[in-house]
Order: sequence, then structure tokens, then C-alpha cells
Amino acid sequence: MENLNQHQIDSFKSYHNKIVKNCAQVIVGKDEVISLLLTCFICGGHVLLEDVPGTGKTMLLRAFAKSIGGDFKRIQFTPDLMPSDLTGINFYNPKSGDFQFRPGPLFTNIVLADEINRATPRTQSSLLEAMEERQITVDGVTSLLEEPFMVMATQNPLESSGTFPLPEAQIDRFFMRLSLGYMNRAQEMDVIRRPSTLDIVNGLQRVVSDEETREARSIFKEVRMSTDVLNYLMDIISGTREESNFVRGVSTRGAIALYKASQVTALFHGRGFVIPEDVKYTAPFVLSHRMMQERRTGVGEAMRFLEKIIRNVKVPLESV
Repeated sequence: MENLNQHQIDSFKSYHNKIVKNCAQVIVGKDEVISLLLTCFICGGHVLLEDVPGTGKTMLLRAFAKSIGGDFKRIQFTPDLMPSDLTGINFYNPKSGDFQFRPGPLFTNIVLADEINRATPRTQSSLLEAMEERQITVDGVTSLLEEPFMVMATQNPLESSGTFPLPEAQIDRFFMRLSLGYMNRAQEMDVIRRPSTLDIVNGLQRVVSDEETREARSIFKEVRMSTDVLNYLMDIISGTREESNFVRGVSTRGAIALYKASQVTALFHGRGFVIPEDVKYTAPFVLSHRMMQERRTGVGEAMRFLEKIIRNVKVPLESV
């Protein structure tokens, strides 16, 4: 593996800064969440966004899709939504005398699965093949999805009425769980005074090319992680498996996700190598939703459990 040169690192930082700055025109005061969303996108992962309605989740993803020049589809999940409403159907065309495939909304680049836990488990599970294998099978025929492809699913708080908890297998396939939260008072006053957020989104321009995206999604894999830092990462993973508060700890898929997220975070900070702080910073977002408890927890409670585990893990002195 060749070391990254300074030009590659600078290009990656520029890619990050352009997207965050563009999206920040729409979503005020949430640069960190935008950056984390971009981390998921670069790693080829999906995002679970748990928040109350009206905090800008839809506009965030619309702005992100505009920034990268990707197609965007929004799917409103409801109890009567069927799997075919996502994947598409074969319908009979009387003019041609044969069946034709009508693609569903999953055939796009950026998908917003809004209020995913309002749909039944059967419909929720229909996302699994698309999320994990980047393909969709209808009536025995498999169609590949175009890259880039990312799903951001919003989830109502679990105590809300009319919700179906996501199955563990599907939760584990989300790269990160994030929360936008409310703006501070001054930021919210500015947003109230300004023109319509939708008008701002519609006026956004694409800020990165397909080539820049392909390069960003490739070069992060060359970021180095020393054995000491990798052992630190694994100590955190092991802590989730041994902590008595959890029925089940983080899977190997989760460990791989943390490794990748740490690599991207290092590049965002202008480094071609990972330090323990990169792992420590990304761990709550990557791991909190993967730790299964006897009762379901929200973002905040799971984060607090994980932060306790991280505090008890010894940080290596050598970081390179």
C-alpha cells in the first residue's frame, strides 16, 4: 500500500469542505452532522437518522444530493406500504403484448426512507438486499443499482405510537446512527427570517464531480492505521461485547465500519494515518445502534453507555 501524498490529502479535504459548505446554506449550525453524513457516503454506508419531525432531515438529504449531483427519491413509509412499492413491479403492456419492468424509487442514487419504522417488518426487510448487495430482485430477475447509492432512513422515537421496531439484522446494516437535534435560538431565528428553505435547496448548485466522488471513495482506503491503534479499536469493540448492560455487542461488520470511518476522519483532518482520537470520535456514531439491550434505547442513552466503555479503554501512546 502506497502512502498518500499531500496533493491527495488536500484534494480530499477540499472535497469535504465544498460539500459541507454547500449543505450548510440549508441546514444551519449542523456542520458536524453533514460531515458525518459525508463520511457514510464516502464509505459506501447508510444512515439511520433518529429525530423528532421538523428538524430538517428531508432538506439535509436534498441538499446533499444536489451537492454531489445525484438523483434523489423520497419514500414515505406507512403501514400499508408494500415491498413492490420500493423495488418496482412487472406489469403487462397490452400494446406490446408482454410484461415490462417499472422500476421503483430505490433505483436512484440517494434514497430518503422517511419514518421507516412506521412500515411493517416485511416492507422494512425489503430494503436489505438493496442496502447490502446494491441489487434488487423482482420475480426472479436481479437488477444492479447504480453507484453511488446511499439510503438515509429516518426513524421516529421508539416510544411514538404506530411504530414497528427495526429488526436487528437491518439495524446492523446502517453505517451510522445520527441525530440532527434543534438549532440554538439565534440560528433558529435566522432561519425563520430567511427565504423558504425549499427555495434555497432548489437554488443549490452541484459542487463536486463524479470523478472527485470516485476518487474520494477510493483513496480513503489507503489511510494507514498502526497495530497499536487497531488494538485500541478492537479493545472498544470487545468492551461492547463484555459490558453487562448489553445482551449483544458490536458485530464484525460494526468493527469494519469503525475502521473505515476512522480512516475518513483522519483524511478530513489532513492526515494520511489514523490516531486514537479519530477512533474515539467516530465510535459513538458507528457503534451505538449496534449494541443490543433487553429494552430498546434512544440515541442519547446508548451513547452514554458507549462513552463509559471508551473511557475505560487505555489509549495507546504511539499513534502512528
